[in-house]
Amino acid sequence: MADAVQHGTILGGIATVPDLEVATKDYREVMGMQIVENGTLSSNLAGSWGCPNSAGAKMSVLQPASGAECFIRLVEQPDHPDFKPTTTYGWAAFELSVQDVFGWPDRLQGSGFDIVGPPKELEGMPFFVPMQVLGTGREMIYLNEVREDMPSTDLPKALSLTDQIFIVILASPDRAETVQWYEEKLGLDAGDTFSLAYSMINNAFGLPADTRSDLTMVQCGRLPIVEVDDYPAIAKIRARHDGMLPPGNALVTLAVDDFRNIDVDWITPPEKREAMPYSGRRSATVKGPAGELLELIEIGK
Repeated sequence: MADAVQHGTILGGIATVPDLEVATKDYREVMGMQIVENGTLSSNLAGSWGCPNSAGAKMSVLQPASGAECFIRLVEQPDHPDFKPTTTYGWAAFELSVQDVFGWPDRLQGSGFDIVGPPKELEGMPFFVPMQVLGTGREMIYLNEVREDMPSTDLPKALSLTDQIFIVILASPDRAETVQWYEEKLGLDAGDTFSLAYSMINNAFGLPADTRSDLTMVQCGRLPIVEVDDYPAIAKIRARHDGMLPPGNALVTLAVDDFRNIDVDWITPPEKREAMPYSGRRSATVKGPAGELLELIEIGK
């Protein structure tokens, strides 16, 4: 996979955490990421996300040691008692490319990360080996060791212990409608659709282990971007504090070529921003079809 940022590249994700200092230590010392900025969330940026009551929250920006232009932002806010991971619509997980996935259970001992799915080779899927963990904000992180590219998709091998987010998982009440939105509004491509016994979904909803779910990859050419999962009808809209970021996996940031080609209803108009990950480029945020917050950064290519 090319390292250069292109239309559709995942530039980062935001997770909410109850204690920023504790969470930042985990991402820095356990995940091996580097802090590139510390500070507080401005009222202007919080407003652009439609989350004015998150203004003033403490925030850290972290980057993989590889130097990949992909950032995890941690924002401190109180837990929401009604939030349970993998049971609500919206961003369900961030998938990171990592090295030596079978060594991660030992690395995570004593940290704030809880293993919810140990490393496991998937039958008929030799391309990567995944595992799943929850952070202190109950954000879901998939740690995937890439072994080879898929037939229709390029997968990035990690150049550091933990590397870039290369797929974001979106829980949707209507997979086909959501995929169509990403095609029509953002000019992305519908990739392959898979049907599988998805243990994360089945365990979260107490479904039989052989219950099958459908998922579709949204990509740009061979670049993977969003995995859109069909969630059971018993899934709910995510509970959140009034005017604040959604709990857990809160927001995803993607690169787009030109805002003139994007036909969406912005929360606030596009605006140039200087901090990471914006680097002087314009950004704006839209609420997607599954209720997800999707921030777009114009890269001008």
